[in-house]
Amino acid sequence: MSDTYVLVHGAWHTGAELEATAEHLRKAGHTVHCPTLAGNRASDDRSRVGLKDAVDSLVQFIESKDLRDVRLAGHSYGGMVISGAAQQVAARLKRLVYINAFVPLDGQCLNDMVPPHYVQLFDSIAGAQNNAVMLPFPIWREAFINDADLALATSAFEQLNPHPYKTFTDPIVLAQPLAALEVGKSYLNCQQDAALPHSLPWHPRLSERLGLFRLVECPGSHEMWFSNPARLAQAIIEAGRD
Repeated sequence: MSDTYVLVHGAWHTGAELEATAEHLRKAGHTVHCPTLAGNRASDDRSRVGLKDAVDSLVQFIESKDLRDVRLAGHSYGGMVISGAAQQVAARLKRLVYINAFVPLDGQCLNDMVPPHYVQLFDSIAGAQNNAVMLPFPIWREAFINDADLALATSAFEQLNPHPYKTFTDPIVLAQPLAALEVGKSYLNCQQDAALPHSLPWHPRLSERLGLFRLVECPGSHEMWFSNPARLAQAIIEAGRD
């Protein structure tokens, strides 16, 4: 059976970096879209784009293509964006899939859910880079793509782009808690993900905000899009299927 997936990238990414995983989903017979959100397109003004702009760009993408019965999957920061978009296009969704992604409460911003040392780091970088943030390579190497060798970690890092910091500091507006949305929900937890410390984990700290949800786990880092796209695609299918 062919399902429709929309894969929503995290911070510093575009849809292009998700295409390797998307290809495995397509080979399994599914239709897959990988849009690039407002704020991460080449010509976007990183100093001005906020969370609402990113959410609106995703809503516009889904509506412009008249997509229905969508498995909407968000990675990391993408969890903020799919959470906002789901409030507007719930009737078009079959399931929400959070891939080591942020699950906000109404009025929270992304920075509310990360350790203080990340906030301090991002504040200092954004202050020096016109309100855009970028990960330092050592953090990327050890915490985000710890299951890759140095060559792959380096080549993947070179594909990233500066990210609009307002999307981290803008509070989200949710008309109702995510647990109350009448749509299926899944949380995909990559077990060696150290982008957040394991003392402040993705799951169950954030996943349980979804209310009733399906848990899927697989071995891998935060950046399996690069390090193991085939295994990530398999896990996404497990998370997204009926």
